Amino acid sequence: MLKLTVPGEPIAKARPRMTRMGRTYTPAKTVNYETLIQECFASTFPGHVPLEGALVLNVQAHFTVPASWSLKKQRQAYDCQLRPTKKPDLDNIIKCMDALNGIAWRDDSQIVTVIASKWYSDRPRVDIEITEFGEL
Repeated sequence: MLKLTVPGEPIAKARPRMTRMGRTYTPAKTVNYETLIQECFASTFPGHVPLEGALVLNVQAHFTVPASWSLKKQRQAYDCQLRPTKKPDLDNIIKCMDALNGIAWRDDSQIVTVIASKWYSDRPRVDIEITEFGEL
């Protein structure tokens, strides 16, 4: 099992944009976040050889509790009684895991199960666990 934490507020993968000349590009915010994921993985697992075979991906996105909320509502969020229902969408957060193609695993077609969730926390981050299917 490989465990990785990407610090900071979770960012969703944005759609490709198009210039007036018809060229497509990936927004800088997405590129920067995917680079952060790659750097975190490389520093946590130096010299890692991409995994082969079926994989299970567990992604937990932890968001900052809004400061504008009442203390009661903030406590409920920290006690896991309230969950984030705001953007970004969970499926777009998972798409950022494409950054680990060729680094953590050979190709994302190897991922056979995805478990994903959104939480509130005083420490915004994304926790990623990669498990080989047979290890479960």
